[in-house]
Amino acid sequence: MSSHNSSSSNNVVGAHYRVGKKIGEGSFGVIFEGTNLLNSQTVAIKFEPRKAEAPQLRDECRSYRILAGCRQSGIPQIYHFGQEGLHNILVIDLLGPSLEDLFDMCGRKFSVKTVCMAARQMLTRIQTVHEKNLIYRDIKPDNFLIGRPGTKNANVVHIVDFGMAKQYRDPKTKQHIPYRERKSLSGTARYMSINTHLGREQSRRDDLEALGHVFMYFLRGSLPWQGLKAATNKQKYEKIGEKKQTTPIKELCEGFPEEFSIYLNYVRKLGFEETPDYDFLRELFAKVLKNNGDVEDGVYDWNLLNGGRGWEASLGQNQILAQIQNTPATPAQQYDRRRDDRQGRDDRRRASQAGNPVVPPSPALVRAGSRSRHPAVLGGVGSPGQPMSAEAQIGVPITQRRLSQQHSASHPYANAGYDTYGRDEYSATQQPYGRASPMVSSVGAAPPALSNVRATGGEVGAANGGDYHGQQDAEPPKSTFWKILTCRCG
Repeated sequence: MSSHNSSSSNNVVGAHYRVGKKIGEGSFGVIFEGTNLLNSQTVAIKFEPRKAEAPQLRDECRSYRILAGCRQSGIPQIYHFGQEGLHNILVIDLLGPSLEDLFDMCGRKFSVKTVCMAARQMLTRIQTVHEKNLIYRDIKPDNFLIGRPGTKNANVVHIVDFGMAKQYRDPKTKQHIPYRERKSLSGTARYMSINTHLGREQSRRDDLEALGHVFMYFLRGSLPWQGLKAATNKQKYEKIGEKKQTTPIKELCEGFPEEFSIYLNYVRKLGFEETPDYDFLRELFAKVLKNNGDVEDGVYDWNLLNGGRGWEASLGQNQILAQIQNTPATPAQQYDRRRDDRQGRDDRRRASQAGNPVVPPSPALVRAGSRSRHPAVLGGVGSPGQPMSAEAQIGVPITQRRLSQQHSASHPYANAGYDTYGRDEYSATQQPYGRASPMVSSVGAAPPALSNVRATGGEVGAANGGDYHGQQDAEPPKSTFWKILTCRCG
């Protein structure tokens, strides 16, 4: 304790934040529950060794502050960043479990109503990120968290973890980054867009396509490209990409409202620089709710668990905190995400067994190599999107029917396959990654080959498919602002 100031000797950091139970750890360091002594607010306190090979809490703090200017719910708030002895510390909102956690609690299936209500919130979060000139690039259920039980934000979906975020346009001039190919994979293979598999520069459309894959994961319980086997990780990522391309959207969405097909076809047709019509996309899910006789009442599947008492009813405080886990991360320049369900269970058990409040960790306790399955529980309606695009303003009504009454899709976007990408940057002179064929433009034609897509980095096979992957683009930062965008949030 001699390395800490006098306040730290009393388990107090940042002048008035008392350190409580340890609730998670990752490559960045350790995270504790904490209390603001001025107002008794519960917070999360992250500790990182000041001599870490690639300190990231400062950049993480800056990134959240960039987003904080939008004054939106669903973006975690930063309360304090500073140094305590041998550590950097970051005080941030403490939130509830991730959508992946809740998905597990609900038997790995969400109802159409829950998916639609969550989808509308998730779209608004991504729109907020895009309006701040960033693309997210790592869409997955683990990175969307609800609020803590008993708070006004208990069912607000928050977005966390901006370690893969990237500036896609100049904040002042709004000049878009150029289209490029031969890019390394960035994100999580299970959900990433087909263009990302093909090594194409990501833009707003890719975040939205990945969201569509998450929606279908929630509805189906799994995706057709989960569980694929291959001799190497590179081959596995190629197989995942090939399976995505050869799975028609109609087949992927079969048995569910056609609006999910419309969504995927719309986002896959977006041009590289095109501004998505977020309002149109949100309205799709509002129509599903209306067609099914549901209302957007904020009652999700996890609220109906335990006889209607909610997901948290059967959990003690330690168990609730055990659901609040931290996603480990290496520095952005060496980002290579690995995880599996067994390790996640071990981490949750360790967190749930946390005893009395502990002092800020010594460097020996900050284990850079640890891995945990679930993201850190850290921490509305967005501003209006763009006017309806020409593609969105199609005068064909969406069929009024319930889920059990599926008929032939009436909307032009409801019946296309994997070939519905915009053709602006896919001319014959612009080959996709390596020697792959250009994206085809007729149903039934062969999809682009993926044999030359680089898929560096490793992964550990998870019980449900094990197709996680993340690789930061190997490009040097072009500015201080650029560095801010490549933070890693526990």
